[in-house]
Amino acid sequence: MGADAISAWAQVGTLVIVVVSVWAALIQLRHIRAGNQLQALLSLERDFRAPELQATLTYIQEALPKRLEDPEYRRELEALGFVDPVAHPEMIACNWLNEMGTLVKRGLVSEDTVMDLFAKLIVHCWKQVAPAIAIMRRQRGPGQYHDFEYLAMRAVGWRERNPYGVSPHAFARTPLADYWLETDRELTKK
Repeated sequence: MGADAISAWAQVGTLVIVVVSVWAALIQLRHIRAGNQLQALLSLERDFRAPELQATLTYIQEALPKRLEDPEYRRELEALGFVDPVAHPEMIACNWLNEMGTLVKRGLVSEDTVMDLFAKLIVHCWKQVAPAIAIMRRQRGPGQYHDFEYLAMRAVGWRERNPYGVSPHAFARTPLADYWLETDRELTKK
């Protein structure tokens, strides 16, 4: 075997080592990305379970529509500057959902996973909070909470495509016995 043949085999060997190294690096990057996404999702889930956010979600559902009838409350939302989250708890949810929207929009977390976990909540919160955001946008412009809006529109589409959620293909639902259905319907009639 001549020097040229040995040199050619050395180049082939070097190429194989480079290709295998690139392949291993790509696999490692994929694992790192998956780990980062998992950490981001766990952080969102931890925030969701926090008592402060849970209280805010209750406020949005139960008190916000009535509070928006107050002209002073609306004036506070419209004024430029900091909106106090103590007086306006809806800001806590808006900020959290806007952050979530940014993570989804930038591909830092899987949209499908976020939607599987939170789509119904996102759509509901958007419907409840949109009137307050509209008031804020009077002075701040359409960019106010635009990532929350993006997330909400993506969630609406996801729910239209997956009205019953996403289940594995081999998954078979079991009909649930609703023992209290008739009793509750009778109570509602009274």
